[in-house]
Order: sequence, then C-alpha cells, then structure tokens
Amino acid sequence: MFTAIMHRMTANCLKRLSWVGVVTLAVLMIAMIAAIEHFAIAPRSLGPYLERRASGHNPVIVGFGQWANRTLTALDRGSQLPLALTPSLIGARASMPLAPLAAAGSQEILINSAAAAIAALGRARAGDVLVFLPGSYRFSGQPINVSRPGSRDHPITVRAQQPGTVTLEFDLQEGFLVTAPFWVFENLTIRGVCARHSYCEHAFHVVAGASNFVARNNVITDFNAHFKINGNGNAYPDHGLIESNTLSNTSIRQTANPVTPIDLVGASHWRIQGNLISDFIKGQGNRISYGGFAKGAGTGNRFERNIVLCEHRLRGVPGQRVGLSLGGGGTGAAYCRDQRCITEQDGGVIHSNLIASCSDDGIYLNRAAASQVTHNTVLDTSGITVRFAASSADVEGNLVDGVIRNRDDSVLRAIDNLTTGLTRSYLGWHPVRNLYRQAAELDLGWQHRPPRRDASEPSSPDLCAAVRPSRPVYGAFEDFSACRIPPMQSDPAFVPAMR
Repeated sequence: MFTAIMHRMTANCLKRLSWVGVVTLAVLMIAMIAAIEHFAIAPRSLGPYLERRASGHNPVIVGFGQWANRTLTALDRGSQLPLALTPSLIGARASMPLAPLAAAGSQEILINSAAAAIAALGRARAGDVLVFLPGSYRFSGQPINVSRPGSRDHPITVRAQQPGTVTLEFDLQEGFLVTAPFWVFENLTIRGVCARHSYCEHAFHVVAGASNFVARNNVITDFNAHFKINGNGNAYPDHGLIESNTLSNTSIRQTANPVTPIDLVGASHWRIQGNLISDFIKGQGNRISYGGFAKGAGTGNRFERNIVLCEHRLRGVPGQRVGLSLGGGGTGAAYCRDQRCITEQDGGVIHSNLIASCSDDGIYLNRAAASQVTHNTVLDTSGITVRFAASSADVEGNLVDGVIRNRDDSVLRAIDNLTTGLTRSYLGWHPVRNLYRQAAELDLGWQHRPPRRDASEPSSPDLCAAVRPSRPVYGAFEDFSACRIPPMQSDPAFVPAMR
C-alpha cells in the first residue's frame, strides 16, 4: 500500500516537474526569439562572434564556440561550395560600339609597346584616341602618369579596338595615376601581377582634378582597390562614370591594406553602373572588405544596376564582406571633403542592384543622409543596415533575404519591402531564396509567379536594363535571363580560382 502511494506521488511530482520544464523551455524560447528580433543579429554574425569569444578558454568551451559557428553559419548560408560556373552577367562585353574621333585635328595614335604608351600619354591632346594594338604589355616601377587634360566635348580616349585583345600587366603599386579631366579608358584587360599583394594597390588612381573620368567595358583583376578615387587639397575628381566593367580577384588578397574594388572618398556625383564585382576577400588585418563604397563627405553618388558577389569562386574564408555601402567604415577628418565628415554621404542612391553571398551586410549605410535604397535584390547576406544618427534612408521595393534594420538612432523609412524574419534564418528557412529556381547557384528564374508591388513605379530601367511595368516585381529585375551577355575571352571565368 505504502509503495503504491509513493509511486503515485512520485509520478505526480514528475508530471508537475515536466510541465514546469515545458513552460520554462517555452518561456526561454520566446525570450530568445524576442531578443533575436530586437537586436537583429543574423546567425552568420552571431556564429563568428561566439567562436571568437570562446577562443583561448578550455577545450570544451572552444569546441562549443566552433560548433556554434559552424551550425549557425550553415543554417543561415547553406552550401559554401564555390559556384561551378561564372555567370556571363552584366560587366564587360565582348563587343562595344566605338566612338569616332572627337574633333578635327585630333588623331588616332597606335601603341605597340609599354614605352610607346607612356610617351603617347605624356603628349596626348584633347580629342586624341590612343589605341593599343593586340598583345600583352607589361608595366613596372612608377605609376603611369595621366596628366594631360581633355575637354568636355573632346575627351582623350585610351582603348583596345576589340575587347579581349589587349592585356596590360601591372607590376606596380598604382597603374594609371589620373590627375587631369576628361579621360576615357575602355575595352582593356588589366591584371595585377605583383609578387606581393600589398604592392598591387590600384589599377586606376583618380585624384584631384581628374573630373569626368570614364572607365567602360574593362576587365580588371587582382588589385586591392581596382579604382581608388579621392581628392587632394580642395580639388576633387567629380562627375565620374564606372560602367560595364568586370572587377574581381583570382585569390584571397593577402594584405592588411584596404580591399575594395571601388573605393571612392570625397568625390561627388559619380555613377557606378552595370558592373560585375566579385571575390574581394581580405586575408589579413581586420579582414573587412567591401565591393564598393562612397564616403568622405561626398554628395549624389549612385550605385545602379550592378551585380555584387562578395564570395563567388572564393568562399568559406573568415572575415566580413559587405556588398555596397554609403559611408563604408568611416573616414578620418583630414580626408573628408569638408574636413569634418558631419555626414559620410549625402543624397546617395543604391538602386536596382543584385547583391549576394556576403558574410556581412549586403547594403550598409554609415552616417549617410537622405539616402535612397530602392528595388535591390539582396540574397545570402545579413540584409540592409542603416546606422548612426546622421543616417536617414528611404528603403523601398527591395527583395531581401534577411532583415532591414536601423541602429544607433538612425532614421529609417522602410516601405513595401519583402524580407525574411531573423527567426526563420535561425531555423534554416529562407522563403525569399525559395522564390527562385536555385538561388545558391544564381539560377534566378522565378519558381512561380513573381511577387509584384501594388504601387505603380515611375518608369526606370531594372538590373537588366528593361523598363519596369506599372506594377513591378520586388527587387532588382523582372527577368534575370535578360541580364546574360556573351563572355569575353579575358573574363575571369577563364582564370582558374586559387585559394
């Protein structure tokens, strides 16, 4: 009798304890979900943080940190194998119409050696066209000075007659050092060939009075900052255009120097459009890199219709890769256009870009006032972040595989975007990616009917240069197949990836 009574009492206690445990677990889960949503920390960010915090402790804690990082990253990012194929999307094209000589008295100058190129650049006149004959040209030592001015109606052009036929090899810290206005560079293949990555900084350094610079239809590989743009004193190279270029690296950049293919500081009114930017991994120092940023108190800079693949052939490497940014990581006051950087950027635009495969934010705004972030497709990133009190942004019509968040008293006006809640990311559920046939392989055809906005959209081109209908889809493009172009023989697709 006593045994039976004790058995019933024990069973009842266990039953009550089990209910207490269930309730406690439920409360903890709710609290954890609320914390995740409140602080908006993506799994791909929390995992590395936990591993760093666990390092240096006993083996059990270290092992837990490593396990947590692997697990959270896998839930958030999925497969981290390199993509089998390089997409022929946006970027440099196999052919491009060539403009005729700009004016009477201008001349076409044929170049057949590196020495001839340097001489021709040194005596070029407004309207001249400098044409490299097919072949490979190696430059070493000092930067290639570009200091003769063109004019608005008669720019000076440097080109290959046919894309993919001319390769310039730069074994120097800076390639073209452009200090004069109205220069155009087009159809060139440019490769950094330095023995150490820290020695190949820039293919182009556009500085001071080099306003109205144009780089079009070039393939540029293996530099830390393919384009470096900044002022000198009170002179800034405004009104530039970087259009339809393919920018990438074939290996991790083993340097602590900044790694950002388009590094724009202080200049204003640049258009960066139609470029394919990929594989900009910084292997040393703080390991933070960007596909492109505009910072340093500039105004009216625009990133439009670009494809940015933070990790394409090079993947699974520690560090933080950000897609596009207004403000970057900030600027020292001495390098700011106003000598203060009250704002890093004013009136910047990020519109109709595809940004994918980033270990950190796809779009990051740092002290960027009156910004517009519209109709971007952001896949396999932490999402969009607007940060600090000086930042204000209209964020509208974006398709984001992640969250849109504001931090540190920034002002965010987010209207009619499609996003993925963070809780779903922690569960490995990515409904935005599932809108496409195979997002992880950049097969971005729609699985079913694409999600369309109810609001009408002013006529503007999408990522693939198609005009949007009155009820556009969310994100950067209506039909991704329209973005495909014939690949160039000098495209990085033909260069073996190296780790």
